[in-house]
Amino acid sequence: MYRTEADFRNRLADCQGTVKIDGNPIGMGHRVAMKLLLIEDDPSISEPLAEKLRRSGFEVLASPTAAGGLELAEQADLILLDLGLPDLDGAEVCRRIRASSSVPIIVISARGEEIDRVLLLESGADDYLVKPFGTRELIARVRAVMRRTDNDDTEDTRTVGSLVIDLDAHRVHLGDEELDLTPKEFDLLTHLSAAPGSIHRRRDILEAVWDEHWYGPSKTLDVHVASLRRKLGDPAWIETVRGVGFRFVELQ
Repeated sequence: MYRTEADFRNRLADCQGTVKIDGNPIGMGHRVAMKLLLIEDDPSISEPLAEKLRRSGFEVLASPTAAGGLELAEQADLILLDLGLPDLDGAEVCRRIRASSSVPIIVISARGEEIDRVLLLESGADDYLVKPFGTRELIARVRAVMRRTDNDDTEDTRTVGSLVIDLDAHRVHLGDEELDLTPKEFDLLTHLSAAPGSIHRRRDILEAVWDEHWYGPSKTLDVHVASLRRKLGDPAWIETVRGVGFRFVELQ
C-alpha cells in the first residue's frame, strides 16, 4: 500500500500505455467512450485492473483514498468503488457521492454477505461485484449499468431555486422572465447547475463546455461567467472559488 496518493499516481503512471482501437491511438480520430473512476487502495488490484480497462477502450481515473475519489467523482461517467479504503469506509463514500450526484456506482468488494450487498444498494450503489472477479464480467456489469441508467435518464427540465432550465428546448426562465443566453452560456449554465454547491474546476469546465483538448485562453471562461452572472441578475448565483474554479449556488 502506498503512503500518499502522489506515490500511487506515480506508480500507476508506469502502466499507462497508449490505448489503441483498431490499431489507432486514442486521440487520433478516436475518443474514449467512457471515463471510469477506480477508487481502490490495493495497488496489486488497481494497477492491473486499470491497465485491462484501458486496453478495453475505457479511460481510467484512479485514487487509493476516499478523499481523492470524492474529489474526482464529478469527472467520471461511472465509479468502481472498493469498501475497505484507508481514510473512510466505502459505504460512506457511496452515500456522499449519491447525495450530490447520480453518477452510476459499482461496488467492488471482498465482502460478499447478503447484508453488505443490501446495505450498499440502499446507500445508492447501482451494482455490487464480489472479489475476485473476471475483467469480462466487470465490463459486462459496467455496460449493463450504463444502459440501465441511460434509459432512466429522462430529465428534460431542471429547476434550481427560481431558475428553470429546459434542457430540450435550450430555454431558461428566471421566475417569469426568459433569459436570452448564447449557446455557450447555456452550456456553461447547464454544466454548473448539474451539481449545485459542488466546486467545478476551471480545467474541467473548459473541457466539458468547450473541448477536452481546449488550449485557448482560460480568460474565455471568465468572460462567459461574467456575462452569465449579469443575465442571472445576481453574481451570487456563481461563486468564485479562488485558485480552483466556480461553485453554482441555489438562490430563491
